[in-house]
Amino acid sequence: MPHINRTRTALMAGRTVSALWLESACPELAEVAVHAGWKTILIDNEHGVSSLEHTAHLVRAVEAAGGDVVLRIPANDPTYLKRILDMGVRSIMAPMISSVAEAEALVRACRYPPQGERGYAAPIVRASRFGADADYARHANEQLLLIAQIEHVDALSDVEAIAGVEGLDMLFIGPNDLAASMGYLEQLEHPEVRAQIESLEQRITAAGTLLGTITAPARGVAELAEAGYQFVAGPNDIALMAQGLREQAAQWRTLTRDFDLS
Repeated sequence: MPHINRTRTALMAGRTVSALWLESACPELAEVAVHAGWKTILIDNEHGVSSLEHTAHLVRAVEAAGGDVVLRIPANDPTYLKRILDMGVRSIMAPMISSVAEAEALVRACRYPPQGERGYAAPIVRASRFGADADYARHANEQLLLIAQIEHVDALSDVEAIAGVEGLDMLFIGPNDLAASMGYLEQLEHPEVRAQIESLEQRITAAGTLLGTITAPARGVAELAEAGYQFVAGPNDIALMAQGLREQAAQWRTLTRDFDLS
């Protein structure tokens, strides 16, 4: 029986999916997040610290807790992708996809022939339950969710063509890097940035491709869903932990008049 990609199934059924970013390499935090209600965990291997071995432990932890994994790769590297897919990851996000050629390379690396060029080792990898799922290779392509991040001005002229690449499922707007590439680092509310994001939303939706992004102070998940986004990445484990620790530290200092070692 094929491994069902529940995140992909939900998106294709028209549901809005929210995800928690996981930046740390801590399997316990991954489990806590799923048990707390985050059923889709977005492991960030672009900015996070996880090695391949760490990533395998994170994937096991999320799945054991009943969650689904989406994994952002560090770069559009076919060798890295092959190892992540063999690990059993079925939803891939690739950063900085700015051309049709880059999108096509992503699809080729992730899909078995004839749709792609993914290398074959199905009987000995975790993705097939180490050979227990004898039909894994026959079903692997149909269970993939491939997400390309649109986050640089270089991509703007080719958005419709990128959206039309066969085998690519979603375009994910990365507002922070997009704003930076426009010359407006950390200025998501700049009128030119907002106008460009609104234009991208309309163009991607018109192309018939799934649309994703991150939340921002001015746009929460409800506003983004109303704007047509099907996939919304929300907070991350590090930020949530830091916020909680700061709040608790302030409260404890008030209660105990604790001293500051600095």
